[in-house]
Amino acid sequence: MVYQPTSRVLTVLELLQTYGQLKSTEIAGRLEVDARTVRRYVTTLQDMGIPIESEAGRYGGYALRPGYKLPPLMFSDDEVLVLTLGLLMARRSGLTDAGIAVESALAKIERVLPYGLQERLRALQDAILNDNETNQAPSVSSQTIATLSVASQQKRQVRLRYATPEKTTERVFDPYAVIRHDDHWYTVGYCHLREGIRVFRLDRVEMVNLLTTTFTAPDDFDALEYMLDSFGAIPDRWEIDVLLSMPIEEARRRIPHPLATLTEEGEYVRLHAIMPDLHDFARTLIALGCPMKILNPPELREVFLQIADEIRQIATEN
Repeated sequence: MVYQPTSRVLTVLELLQTYGQLKSTEIAGRLEVDARTVRRYVTTLQDMGIPIESEAGRYGGYALRPGYKLPPLMFSDDEVLVLTLGLLMARRSGLTDAGIAVESALAKIERVLPYGLQERLRALQDAILNDNETNQAPSVSSQTIATLSVASQQKRQVRLRYATPEKTTERVFDPYAVIRHDDHWYTVGYCHLREGIRVFRLDRVEMVNLLTTTFTAPDDFDALEYMLDSFGAIPDRWEIDVLLSMPIEEARRRIPHPLATLTEEGEYVRLHAIMPDLHDFARTLIALGCPMKILNPPELREVFLQIADEIRQIATEN
C-alpha cells in the first residue's frame, strides 16, 4: 500500500474546487511533487467517491464533475490552529463588530474538533485573550475597511466623509491601498478635495460609499512607504513615553483609546502616544493627578516646568 499524505490529498481537492480545472503539471508544481504522485492523489479522491474527471492531451487535466456539491470543508490540525490564530488576531484589530463574528466562528470550529485539538485551541485562545487585554486600538467599522478594500482592488472611487477635531468634510477619494500600522487602520490615495495624495485614519471616517467611477493608480506607487514618509514629515510630532502610577483599569477609563496605548509594567502603567503638541498633552497628563515618570521626550519635562511657573505666577499675584 502506498502512503498518501492526507493534507496533500485534500489540497488537491481544494485546488480543483477553487480553480475548476488544472493540468497535472500545475498541481504538481503547487504541491512540489511529480505528475505520478498527483495521479495517485486523484485516484485516492476518486476512491473516496469524489467525482474527479480527467482529460488526456496537451490541454487536459483534472476537474470536478460539473454540478457536484462538495462536502463540508476539511482542515488539518495545523490549518485549524492557523485559522484560530487569525480569528483571535482579528479580535485585536479594532473592528467594531469583530468580537461577535470571531466568537461565532470559533464556536463553530471548536464544535467539530476532536478533544485533543480542542484543548490546544482553548490554550491558544487563553494566551491571545490575555494579550488582548492591553489592546488600545481605535474602533473601525468593518464595513469601512471592506468598502475601501473593494474600491482599491477594483480601482473604483468612493465618496468619503472624514472627521477631524476641527471639522468634518466630504470628498471624492481614490483609495490606492488600505494599511494597518501601529494599531491604526489607514487608507492612502488621491483626494479630489485637496487635489493631492493624502493619508486618512479609518477610525475618523464617518461614511464611505462606493462609486461607479474608476481611477488609475500611479505606476510603482508604494503606499506604505509614502505613508511612513508623510508621518516623518509632520512638524512637531512628538513620541511620548510616560510611566503612570495608577491602576490600569483607571487609566483606561480616564484616557481615551485613540489617544494613547496603555500597558502594565510592574507597578506602573506605561503610556505611549504620538502627539503634535506637547503643551496640550502635558495638561492632559497633569489632569490625571497621579505620580508619573517622564521617559521621553526630554522636552516634555521642560513643558511641565513652564506650566509649573505659570501656576506659581498665578498663585502669587496680588
